[in-house]
Amino acid sequence: MTVLRHAAFGLVVVAGVFGHVAVTAASEFPFGLEMTLEARPQPGSKKIPTLEIGEKGEAILDLWCKSGKGQFSVANDTVIFVPGAMQDRGCTPERAQADDALVSALSDAATWKRQGDFVSFVGATTLRFRLNTN
Repeated sequence: MTVLRHAAFGLVVVAGVFGHVAVTAASEFPFGLEMTLEARPQPGSKKIPTLEIGEKGEAILDLWCKSGKGQFSVANDTVIFVPGAMQDRGCTPERAQADDALVSALSDAATWKRQGDFVSFVGATTLRFRLNTN
């Protein structure tokens, strides 16, 4: 019986540690900060896409040509992005296609990770953003 109590106590301790790690990981998500995609500007432009995710997961996207809103849900290292309506600002077909591909890659992301001032959204494609900390 003593062995069972020790085993049960061990499981409670391990569950508590993993629960704490999960809460810590979620609290590290940079809610409220603007991020810039690690990418080169499109030819003929200096613009690079940005993303801001508010405290409640509300997202503002300002892409190469389009802009819009969406909603992020973050739990531990899991992320879900649901895009909203996007405004087309007279895009060239190439820029519109690049914007659509970026929104699609964000929608396909299943996990995220943060390394210093960088946040990566990982799915079929990994998107890496730099936090704008200035």
